[in-house]
Amino acid sequence: MPPRRARPDGQLRKRILVVDDELSIRKVLQALLARDGHEVDLATNGADAISALSDHSYELVVTDLRMPGVDGIELLGYCAQHLPGLPVIVVTAHGTIDTAVEALKLGAYDYITKPFEQDDLRAIIAKALRTEEASRSALHEDPSGRFAIIGKTQSMKQVYSLIEKVADSPTTVLISGESGTGKELVARALHDHSSRASAPFIQVNCGAIPENLFESELFGYERGAFTGAVTSKPGRFELADGGTLFLDEVGELPIDLQVKLLRVLQNGSYERVGGVRSLTSDVRVVAATNRDLLREVKRGSFREDLYYRLNVIPIRLPPLRDRSEDIPLLVQHFLAKFNSRLEKRVQGVSPEGMAALMAHRWPGNIRELENLMERSVLLADGATLGTRDLPGLGTSDLTENEDSAIEELGLKDYVRVYTVRLERTRIQRALEQEGGNVTRASRRLGISRKSLQTKMKDYGLRDT
Repeated sequence: MPPRRARPDGQLRKRILVVDDELSIRKVLQALLARDGHEVDLATNGADAISALSDHSYELVVTDLRMPGVDGIELLGYCAQHLPGLPVIVVTAHGTIDTAVEALKLGAYDYITKPFEQDDLRAIIAKALRTEEASRSALHEDPSGRFAIIGKTQSMKQVYSLIEKVADSPTTVLISGESGTGKELVARALHDHSSRASAPFIQVNCGAIPENLFESELFGYERGAFTGAVTSKPGRFELADGGTLFLDEVGELPIDLQVKLLRVLQNGSYERVGGVRSLTSDVRVVAATNRDLLREVKRGSFREDLYYRLNVIPIRLPPLRDRSEDIPLLVQHFLAKFNSRLEKRVQGVSPEGMAALMAHRWPGNIRELENLMERSVLLADGATLGTRDLPGLGTSDLTENEDSAIEELGLKDYVRVYTVRLERTRIQRALEQEGGNVTRASRRLGISRKSLQTKMKDYGLRDT
């Protein structure tokens, strides 16, 4: 999408599509919107409008309701299905309650009748554009991430950009990454932000289906195809018709089944087990793997032609250890989740606890972090999780086992980890020097007694 230009008053110049079969109305609306600094395209009917919407990006549609051929109601339906979030204002001389209600039910932003006051229409348009801009900003500037995925590092922003670009394409996508990095979330985001969102999302775990049952699971079977097949059963391809088929752990497919999958991807047709009739399904295939499939190709355990058929659009998810600055966001997300589920009131993690979390290598990635947070919230006695509440991530573990991991942190996180260590050590020494007297230790440290008590709680030094 080309960048939107700024108007002289500093506001963004919007691109608006005006649809009306009356030349005079088109000219009036074009002049009105152009005076406000917007770029205006014109269409004489719904069919022309749909063609324009397919070729260009707009922030607003202003359309007549009654037009020959494809009318405003059909245009509204198209926008609701293919361009959710795009505001549509209906302008019509046929201002009955019934048509107004129908237009609003189909997703019209607002409704105004001819003849209209220009100021009234301008006010509706301005409000619609503000709503559109707010929605766009929320979509792009969510501080915790996008597409229901948590993360704001540059590597995750690249993932979001790819999802946005290819979500509504029929092209096959291959999501790769270590176990626990969130590949299913990406697959669902691709489906939910496409025009297939209202159709089925069918998931197949290729590593969990026995080899002798895989073909019948994927393609279905006819009655009598084998012992126990007392009725016909559709396969996953049929069930996903019109939607998305997610092939998780596709690298686990046996080589002979890879041939059958390749045939479907190439020809779009298949037969049920025991059937003779060729079937077709309108399915968008998204695959995921935690294996290096190119290496498997070189080893001969994965077909090269299938690899290239799946890997049209590759999306690589980084491991959690490579985006440690996302850990605080993930921790807050999981705290909220498990506080609600377990009826607990854990408010946060101590600085030292967070440093330990950020220094850990996370071989199980986000899934490992999620499991740890659930266990820690469930067993927590206080409102703050310290290192003692994070099994395997205590201070001694951090010092003895994970110094090599700390050396790989970025400068900001490296300084944070060692600052926490030094602060805890200094507080512990001051308490020892003052025989455990908190008031005298706070004076020695140059901080208030209350601040020292808070830090002692964070660092698990209450009994020192």
